Amino acid sequence: MNAAEMPQLDATFAALSDGTRRAIVARLADGETSLSDLAEPFDMSLTAVSKHLRVLSDAGLVDIEKRGRTRHCRLRGAPIKEAVDWLSKYEAFWIDRFDALARHLAKDSEK
Repeated sequence: MNAAEMPQLDATFAALSDGTRRAIVARLADGETSLSDLAEPFDMSLTAVSKHLRVLSDAGLVDIEKRGRTRHCRLRGAPIKEAVDWLSKYEAFWIDRFDALARHLAKDSEK
């Protein structure tokens, strides 16, 4: 990932830093839905859910389309895939580190 792609990654992680927004993303992973249906399970006003959606939309994670009087929301997978790809680069690093720690602890316990 080059420096030009980092602002998108920053926006993705910032948007996903809130639990409500992660829950919205999880619901949208099941498919497109109207704003009112999306907001139904949340213990907050439709306006509050709309504000969270705006953050997700500004980060490029969600598309919101107005059809008549209804706003429909759908997840955009590309920014999330970019974040997963970035994180997966560090997965092997941490697995190696934890394996080394386990070997070190096992060696110490044998003494």
